[in-house]
Parts: sequence; C-alpha cells; structure tokens
Amino acid sequence: MEARWLTVGPVQENTWIARLEGAEKAILIDPGDEPDTLTTALDDLGATVEAILITHCHFDHVGAVAEMARRTGAPVYCPEGEVFILEDINAHMRFPGFGPFESYSPEKTVKDGDKLQLAGFEIDVIGTPGHSRDHVTYSIPAEKAMFSGDVLFENSIGRTDLPGADHQTLLDSIAKLLDTLPDDTGVLPGHMGPTTLGAERASNPFLRELAHR
Repeated sequence: MEARWLTVGPVQENTWIARLEGAEKAILIDPGDEPDTLTTALDDLGATVEAILITHCHFDHVGAVAEMARRTGAPVYCPEGEVFILEDINAHMRFPGFGPFESYSPEKTVKDGDKLQLAGFEIDVIGTPGHSRDHVTYSIPAEKAMFSGDVLFENSIGRTDLPGADHQTLLDSIAKLLDTLPDDTGVLPGHMGPTTLGAERASNPFLRELAHR
C-alpha cells in the first residue's frame, strides 16, 4: 500500500491518500481543509478517488469534504451516528474563529462491523467511540494498517473534553483495537506521525491501565 498524508488546516490535521502500489484508484480519508493542496497531491500521484472516508465529523476532519466530493465525484462514507453533524456542520462548531464550513449529506453511512471493498482494499469498519459519539476506525488487515482518526496517537490519545466524548469509552475503544489487531498494525492517525499498536501498548502513558491486555 502507498499511503501519503498531508497535514492541513489551522489545527494540523492529517488527511490521508491511500492506494495499492502503482494503482490509479485511491481512497481519501478525512479531508479536513485546503482542498487545493489535496487536489494537487492527487494530481501529482495520478490518483482517482473512489471513495471519501470519514472517521468522525469534527470540523478539522471534514472541512473540505463538500469541496472534495464535488471535485472528485466520489461518494462520501460517514459514520451513521454523526451524519447530523456533517449535514449542519456550523451548528456544531465549538471554537470561535474557525469556519464557516460547508455542510454535506453523505452518500453512504458506515457502522461497526461493516466491510467495504474500495480501490482494491478490503476494509473493516471498527466502531471506536469516545473522542466523538460515533467515531470509526478503518482497518485494512491485508496491509496491517488502520486509519485511526483521533483515537490513538504516538504517546497520546484523543481528547475527551468535547460534546459526545467520554474518557472511559475511548479507553474501551483502544482496548478493542489492542485485543483484535496485531501489534505490528500501523496506526495512521489524524494528527502527528504514524506509529504502531505495539509501540503504543508498550510506551503510551495513557494506556498503562491496558498494559496487561
């Protein structure tokens, strides 16, 4: 798999472009901002977006969804419990000085347990709420990789002081990932750089209570 991330917007969110090596079709994950930057990257790669996948609907992850859907013609896959946020994004803005953003009605919804076949990938949708009410992680077992949004970072975890967030729920979601995926699974996050599940199990200070799982 070729996976490229572009850090965009005022809060430095990672938008991911992923495709099988040398393939034309790709998936675009969490287009948060700077649609011109994203379009240029796609053009440079010669990639055609087959689907836009959303891990959760905080503004920094969906700010460019409407524009990228328009530019690529690709369907948008949104966690079903957060569609109402995407469809009225500015009503859910909690931070002054950002936006306004364009709302969007997704073509598809996803939930825990769904399996997607897109751009040659077989993708497992894993429900990982806690940072947001219906956050999902997109796991690609054959590539030992997952797009984790804001669940897990290198030596950190997603914040839980936002509406719909809950610290224990987030820890339970991370425990589910640790229990079901191998330690060498690459964590391709929504902020900061990539890591692995095993590295976070061993050294992430927020996961000490999960260390013996």
